Amino acid sequence: MITFSVDNLKDMNDSLKAFSDFLRQSNVGEDDIFDSRLVSCELISNVLVHLGERADFCGKISGKNIIITVSSPHTAGAIEPQSVPDVFAERGRGLYIVKTISGGNVSFRDGAVEVLLKIKDNKI
Repeated sequence: MITFSVDNLKDMNDSLKAFSDFLRQSNVGEDDIFDSRLVSCELISNVLVHLGERADFCGKISGKNIIITVSSPHTAGAIEPQSVPDVFAERGRGLYIVKTISGGNVSFRDGAVEVLLKIKDNKI
């Protein structure tokens, strides 16, 4: 498992490199690492840009799944969307991308969003 907190985009990129390295060390394939990084970037960026708060990240592997959780310290419920976004929405395209990549495996609770990505390309 890897956890970190970021409050700016530069730190996000540095921290996500560590997450990618963690996945490689866990024998996860490059396609799944790419998807995990994309999902993580979208979720963290949403907190930093739209909520203006620090983003708290947790990434772990559980069986054949990568679980990514992003939250912020003072916004319980604020991350949860009002409606399901679609590709043509003015807002929420990032969440649409996350839902598409994860096959809809996105849940919201207590100010956190959790995404489950099934590992397709692994060496485990």
